[in-house]
Amino acid sequence: MEQPKISRRFFVSISAMAGAFAFIPASVKSAYISAKNLFIPQKRALPLSVSINKKLYKLQQDTRTTLLDLLREELQLTGSKKGCDHGQCGACTVHVDGERVLSCLTLAAMVQGKEVTTIEGLANGDELHPMQKAFVECDGFQCGYCTPGQIMSAVACVKEGHTGSVEEIKEFMSGNLCRCGAYNGIVKSIQQVAQ
Repeated sequence: MEQPKISRRFFVSISAMAGAFAFIPASVKSAYISAKNLFIPQKRALPLSVSINKKLYKLQQDTRTTLLDLLREELQLTGSKKGCDHGQCGACTVHVDGERVLSCLTLAAMVQGKEVTTIEGLANGDELHPMQKAFVECDGFQCGYCTPGQIMSAVACVKEGHTGSVEEIKEFMSGNLCRCGAYNGIVKSIQQVAQ
C-alpha cells in the first residue's frame, strides 16, 4: 500500500499554525478558560437528613447525587449494585418507606426525611430475613450480582400480595434481571416465603 504523501506546502502551513498558537497572549487564554468554565455545572450542596437501615444520617449532598451513589460511594453500603445505571436491570432496588424503588433513578434529595432500607438492613442482626434464607435454600442465585436487588423486590412482591401464581410472581419481578438465569430458584424462594 502506498504511503500518503505530505506536500511541503501542507507541512509549512501546519507548522505555521502551530507556531501561531504558541504566541497567543496569556490574557486571551485565561479569558477562554473563564468562558469555558461558565458552561460547567457548579455543584450545589443540599442538607439531607435520612434514615438508612434505622440509622439517622445528616449529610450535605450535591443535588445531582443519586440515592445509589449516596449509598455506595458516601456511606459504603455496597450491597445495592450498580448494574445498568439506567433503571433497566433492578440490581439497585431498595425500599423507601416500605416501597421498592430503583436507587439509580432516585435522587438522594428525594428521600429527605424518609426511611430507606437496603439489603444490609434486611436481616435482624445475625438472623437472616426469611427471604434471604429462602434464596439460600432454593438456590435462588448463581453469580450473586443481582441477588440483593432480587431479594429486595421479592420482599416487596410478597408484601404487595402478588404471589397468587407463578405467572403473577414473574410479572411483578420482571423489573429484575438475572443474567445467569436463576429465575426458577427465585420464584421458588418467593413461593416459600409467601406460604
